[in-house]
Amino acid sequence: MSHPATHPSRPAIRRVAFLGLGVMGYPMAGHLAKAGFDVTVYNRTASKADQWVAEYGGRAARTPREAADGAELILACVGNDDDLRSVVLGEHGAFAGMAANTAFVDHTTASANVARELAALASGQGLHFIDAPVSGGEAGAQNGKLTIMCGGEAEVFDEASPVLAHYAAAVTLIGPAGAGQLAKMVNQICVAGMVQGLAEAINFGQIAGLDMPLVLQVIGKGAAASWQMDNRGKTMIDGKFDYGFAVDWMRKDLGVCLDEAKRNGASLPVTALVDQFYADVQALGGNRFDTSSLIWRLRALKPAVE
Repeated sequence: MSHPATHPSRPAIRRVAFLGLGVMGYPMAGHLAKAGFDVTVYNRTASKADQWVAEYGGRAARTPREAADGAELILACVGNDDDLRSVVLGEHGAFAGMAANTAFVDHTTASANVARELAALASGQGLHFIDAPVSGGEAGAQNGKLTIMCGGEAEVFDEASPVLAHYAAAVTLIGPAGAGQLAKMVNQICVAGMVQGLAEAINFGQIAGLDMPLVLQVIGKGAAASWQMDNRGKTMIDGKFDYGFAVDWMRKDLGVCLDEAKRNGASLPVTALVDQFYADVQALGGNRFDTSSLIWRLRALKPAVE
């Protein structure tokens, strides 16, 4: 399901709150302001919210509860499970300020457990909760081309998704609460394996003395083609990693995947191995490097043969 019409029982949503103005949330909220929504923002570091208001208009709130007050839809993009709970729960949390029957849409990459926990709490308070993690990175957020995977009630999704469409290329309901987070885990498992494979391939080709830009151009037209090759191949060849999706965040995401696999019994041997490779990158000082820095690890730990 992608960009369905607003549910006929209610008018279109115009007043929204956005909690969390990091590298993803800042431009996502900006797209809503540019689309004409009345946006109230909250950020743990208040100066960032003030900066956003200076750039886009709207209003900055000092607590999630204040941001949620009067909003027809509350959206969030924070760091992890604990960050999410901190903006949702308690006397200053968003749930305390939300009107009955309104929805909270969470774009954080978090656990399926916290999504189910907050969905149950929301239901008990006459509210709604949708887990809606995103894929596409900082560039996807800035360009409004994210892929959003959602878990929650279909009717609530139908009402919220036209809002999300302003910063997404695709918005899809996967299943009930937690399903969006599980789909994002599938995404990150795929990405980890593909980036490691691409890193090994490029490193191998360079040691072998091949013209790797030419090689990628050729194999990129065949079965080896991927988003990672198209968007990270050249920068991996050039050793440029000071941008993109940080290794620290990828390790957080892979930790979520591995924890879920322990619960459901799935085998993730490659994911566990790549997670340890990212630990090596952190040990080498690459915490904020893009995830494509797996090739930097290969070069650092196993220098090319002369």
